[in-house]
Amino acid sequence: MFDVQGVYQLSNLLQELFLAQQQGRTTATIKRAQLEEDPVHRLSRLITTTWWDNLTRRLDADGLSRAAPDNLTQRRDAEGIMPTVSTPESKSSLRIYVPPGAPEQFAYYSTIARDRPAMNLDVQWLPEGEVTADFIKSINDQPGILALDMEAVDLQGQSVTKQMKGVPFIVPGDQFNELYNWDACFCTLGMLDNHLAVVKGIIKNFIFEIKHYGKVLNANRSYYLGRAQPPLLTWLALKTFHRTKHEPDALDNLKAAILAARKEYHAWWTSTPRLDEESGLSRYRPIGKGSPPECRPSVFAHVFKPYATKYDRTLRDVSVAYNNGSISEPDLDIFFDHDRAVRESGHDTSNRVEGVCADLATVDLNCLLFQIENDIASTIHTHFNDGLIITEEYAIPGEKVDAVETSRLWRERAEKRKASMDKYLWNEQKGIYLDYNTVTRQQSTAEGVTCLWPLWCGAANKSQAEKLVEHALPKFECIGGLSSTSESTRGTVSEENPQKQWDYPYGWAPHQVLAWDGLRSYGFHNEADRLAYRWLHTLTETFRNWNGTVVEKYDVTQLERSHAVDAEYGNQGRHFKYAPQEGFGWTVSNCSSAQASSRPYRCSPLIPWSFQLFRPWLHS
Repeated sequence: MFDVQGVYQLSNLLQELFLAQQQGRTTATIKRAQLEEDPVHRLSRLITTTWWDNLTRRLDADGLSRAAPDNLTQRRDAEGIMPTVSTPESKSSLRIYVPPGAPEQFAYYSTIARDRPAMNLDVQWLPEGEVTADFIKSINDQPGILALDMEAVDLQGQSVTKQMKGVPFIVPGDQFNELYNWDACFCTLGMLDNHLAVVKGIIKNFIFEIKHYGKVLNANRSYYLGRAQPPLLTWLALKTFHRTKHEPDALDNLKAAILAARKEYHAWWTSTPRLDEESGLSRYRPIGKGSPPECRPSVFAHVFKPYATKYDRTLRDVSVAYNNGSISEPDLDIFFDHDRAVRESGHDTSNRVEGVCADLATVDLNCLLFQIENDIASTIHTHFNDGLIITEEYAIPGEKVDAVETSRLWRERAEKRKASMDKYLWNEQKGIYLDYNTVTRQQSTAEGVTCLWPLWCGAANKSQAEKLVEHALPKFECIGGLSSTSESTRGTVSEENPQKQWDYPYGWAPHQVLAWDGLRSYGFHNEADRLAYRWLHTLTETFRNWNGTVVEKYDVTQLERSHAVDAEYGNQGRHFKYAPQEGFGWTVSNCSSAQASSRPYRCSPLIPWSFQLFRPWLHS
């Protein structure tokens, strides 16, 4: 016998009992070491042995029933809120859309639909040719999952449903069943050691999306067909190549990823209407009509309120009338053009970009494109003898097949973009990078922590880096890490200016890791260590004090209840019964992707384990 002392041990006891019950056990032997387990060790163990597996999905016969349901629309409807669009069939059936160039997938899913009628699977072709905003809107009342890549399995004499297997991917958290672009990329940082097969699967699925949907999608749902997300494929592919270069197919896999990223770069990110010809910079400009179907209408209550007054109708009625076209409001059209761009940026939502995003050449997007240009240049030079052959499946319209491309062209593109970033995004007086409005031809005054991304991609010179650290960094550094925007950009919260989840005081995993990496690459080791310590302290304290909680974002201005975020969609990963079973992907990645720092950091004696035992990932 021994005493269970303190909330942490009691919480671990309840978690272990619940997990045993979930396994169907009626009795359980709980070792004292399990209750006293160091919180960092416990978190690392759960991530490695359970959580990544629970966040993995496949779109095949065995995985469809789990991966195909649309939790976003189902939860929205279950809350008793009138959906943006009517979805009568989504509750009773699973639907999958297959692109025209994937007949094997169509045959495969059709066989499942025939052989497993209880699944109620509806298999649909997407149309040939360009997918338009009108088409996307036309199927909003019939939402479905979009097919991803599959691989053949050599099982002689087996049925067709056993001869193909879905390529695995990761989902951000338990609310989601889709492959989200930049969520998945940051998740992989914590998966390269122990879940490499899933990382390679994510890259294969991204390549499939570029081949068949023209871009790496926001996520593989029908209502995301016109929307991408921050492009990180080359960054991910090179990290994976360095881990797998001893494998016989590693170079072929890298080549496919580089060719696909090159195609997306030309066909989406640097084409009309995303490219601003005058500045040479790119913007987030997805296609679509109406309000986003994945969102609860209450998210836009402050937007529709004036029109409810104008038409003397309820918010619900105005929302439905606008989306079905029975009322026409050009100002609403403009607002939702920008709103879709905000969601494509991944920063949904923030005062930095709301109401203007489609016109902004943002610092973050152009840093990512600068990184892609340099990644492709270095890969061509280093791994393909300075000559990359453009194959037919990756050629853009009008391009000569089997043409050979050298690194020089991509170096020139990167140099040109850096010059444009210096001219339009850098503010010498304030010592900060700011987004550029391509319509007003002025810099934005909104300050976002993405101003540090030029350090990560190497676009800043030494003087700019020093000024960023001196003038910009203090605007975002808080006790628990980096906030997404400055407090002044967030402004005073009110009914007209509701708190947004990508604004101060909230911090997110991607912003932290790119800042650490960028600061280190310019020699600011103390700043990088300090920021990593703050963030990992926040994560660890929350995990220890709140029943194992690991969430998607944190209030970095305080440490007592930093996970208690209620803005907009709340905080994913916060609501679970007794024991967390997956956490939130990219935050989990911060914990499990850690490598030992080359310079020991002097930790506070109060919580020395929060930095030292996490072994934070601080290097490229």
